[in-house]
Amino acid sequence: MPSSDPPTAEPAPQQAPAPAQGKGNTVKQPKGKEPAATTDGPKLSGAELKKRAKEEKAARRAEALLAKGAAAPVVAPTPGQQPKAEGQKGAKGQRQHQRGGSTAVELRNLPVRGAQKVAPGPIATEPKKEDKTVEFFRHLYKTRTTSIAGASKDVHPVVLALGLQMSNYTICGSCARLVATLQAFKRVIESYTTPPQNSLSRHLTSHVLSPQIEYLSSCRPLSISMGNAIRWLKLEVSKVDVSVPDAEAKKGLCDAIDVFIRERVTFADQVIARSAADKIKNGDVIMTYAKSSIVQRALVTAHEEGKKFRVIIVDSRPLHEGKHLAAALVKIGMDVKYCLINGLNHNIQDVTKVLLGAHAMMSNGRLFSRIGTALVAMEANEADKPVIVLCETIKFTERVALDSIVHNEIAPADELVIPGGPLENWGDIKKLQLCNPMYDVTPADYIQMIVTESGNVPPTSVPVLHRLGNESQG
Repeated sequence: MPSSDPPTAEPAPQQAPAPAQGKGNTVKQPKGKEPAATTDGPKLSGAELKKRAKEEKAARRAEALLAKGAAAPVVAPTPGQQPKAEGQKGAKGQRQHQRGGSTAVELRNLPVRGAQKVAPGPIATEPKKEDKTVEFFRHLYKTRTTSIAGASKDVHPVVLALGLQMSNYTICGSCARLVATLQAFKRVIESYTTPPQNSLSRHLTSHVLSPQIEYLSSCRPLSISMGNAIRWLKLEVSKVDVSVPDAEAKKGLCDAIDVFIRERVTFADQVIARSAADKIKNGDVIMTYAKSSIVQRALVTAHEEGKKFRVIIVDSRPLHEGKHLAAALVKIGMDVKYCLINGLNHNIQDVTKVLLGAHAMMSNGRLFSRIGTALVAMEANEADKPVIVLCETIKFTERVALDSIVHNEIAPADELVIPGGPLENWGDIKKLQLCNPMYDVTPADYIQMIVTESGNVPPTSVPVLHRLGNESQG
């Protein structure tokens, strides 16, 4: 039981256990009152004294923390007198010790020494921006590099300029990008100097060409033809003999690039254009989609031969590439009709042949080209019109495509926005997402013929020509 004496400055510890009867022992009284113990009573052991000292210390600490939490000033007590609050705290400390020393449990909820309580105010948080990514194509989204800021110091200035031209569609088209890339790499090789204790065949590819390729791919994903040309160039670099002087090795590589462009692109386009022009007859109505440089060359070749035919150009947003083709054909005096893709069904009835360009030909015979090409080919197939694809073998690949979801290029959605149109502030409209894929896949069943520099072949012969092309390069 707690002591019945008046409370003192420190809380009275728990009384010691009562001694056995007949001994006449008394317990130690709190401070401020003389103990009534007799001289013949037993003394407390060292362990008991240590335990009592710990309890007193814990009680004093709890009392001090409680006083800080309540922000009450501590007043020094006078002998025989103490404030009521102090007495209550002392009694509380005594009750805690009597319950078995639960002070440590309450200390966890007490404020930290020296800490000041601050009323929590409203935290200003910015509203979470809505994710405008189309989940179905999330794996295809990639931020484009639109400036030279942050580019590696190893990137050649010519490659920096080329990357920006590709990013803003100044250089557009698979073959145009291929030729520009090889010409830029030619400039890089010409300015290259092999470091000491290194060889050109081992140092050029990994330390010089790789940073250029990474920068170009950050501006726009590499086309299939660019990938084929880069693999060929790396193979040519690896074939350079270590004993060949650098000047001679660099000249050999530059000459090989010129031969590659001349044989795989320039001469190939001439052969394909001549072969396709032979298939255009007087009175034909030729339909094409968007703009393909090889299709334009075939139409111009047929026109220069004196053949009379009409051309229907189908176009679509956002690039409107067909406008440039229509302007070029009208300039040389051809009969041209221009329409958007929503007028395809109406104009397909007058068509005799459909000529399409290609971004790539897949190994399973499917056409990978500008988005909207599959729709044109499907309408032509429904109307029983022959679809002829003009494609160089450098665009052939061993990849297989069943759809345009696994592999594609997603252009910025803002390209679809017309200034002043209803989608001008589409980013602020909740639950509205825009997706701008660049290519689609046309099934092989819709294609009657593929015109290449190696001849006119069906879609099933694509893997054969691709293998023969790789063997000739090796």
